[in-house]
Amino acid sequence: MSRRAGLWWSIALIALALAAPFLFYPVFVMRALCLALFACAFDLLLGYVGLLSFGHAAFYGGAAYVTAHCVKVWGFPPELGIVAGAAAAALLGSVFGWLAIRRQGIYFAMITLALAQMVAFFALQAPFTGGEDGIQAVPRGRLLGLIDLNHPLAMYYFVLAMFVVGFAIVRRAVNSPFGQVITAIRENEPRAVSLGYRAERYKLLAFVLSAALAGLAGATKCLVLQFAALSDVDWTTSGEVVLMTLVGGVGTPLGPVVGAFVIVTMENYLAQAGSWVTVIEGLIFIVCVLTFRRGIVGVIAPCLTGRAAAPPAPEPSPP
Repeated sequence: MSRRAGLWWSIALIALALAAPFLFYPVFVMRALCLALFACAFDLLLGYVGLLSFGHAAFYGGAAYVTAHCVKVWGFPPELGIVAGAAAAALLGSVFGWLAIRRQGIYFAMITLALAQMVAFFALQAPFTGGEDGIQAVPRGRLLGLIDLNHPLAMYYFVLAMFVVGFAIVRRAVNSPFGQVITAIRENEPRAVSLGYRAERYKLLAFVLSAALAGLAGATKCLVLQFAALSDVDWTTSGEVVLMTLVGGVGTPLGPVVGAFVIVTMENYLAQAGSWVTVIEGLIFIVCVLTFRRGIVGVIAPCLTGRAAAPPAPEPSPP
């Protein structure tokens, strides 16, 4: 994308983000932003490290429980509650990552799923999590003791700021030397190791960063909806974020964001369909996999920027 085109697209996105609470229902947009940040955190692991995790709901929901408990029971202000939730997710991610990165492929995915199910069972049985009822009526409080987050506009712009911070961290990590190394590990891990890079250390750092950002999304969502529910740590939430990332476009800057907004919009407008929403989501996922191999952004972005997608390299002719 040219510099001028990128500037105009950035201005348009910023204007849309600032005007969104006046055009749409604020809680709907805030929930979509939280899930978009969750999807960006997941894409950092899948799109740039090549690790498919089925346990990211543990960080998203675990941070929501920690934030809800700190704010409601211990009386933390909202900013400290969110920091506590993200820190707890990072700590949990370090444990999960240390155990899971020793394996690859389907074994890595199954280990993360098993560990996440342990967290879900703990959330169901622990006395301070509320069991099946979760933690409800979480107060939003005052940001820095000054801004009342019970006001919809104040809460929206706070959530938007959290999303921008998380998105900027992801983009900075991807475009840094650290991002180049994890991409090299994804493409050819033995070669990266032969060059002197400690692949397991880089994968663990990426896993912890992804978990912390997923925790930031879950903690922010807890304040938006004012509850932490058992569904936040369920395996279906992990599957949902995989769906968002694949539909939007794996490894693309705005792919997870677009995928999150598409899925949340579809769930919102098809809520009356009941259990058929899951069937419709599955059909859309199949269509995207068959027709949009690189996701919505991966296919549409080259057309919008006036560049065709790079054709595959021709196979070498036999001698």
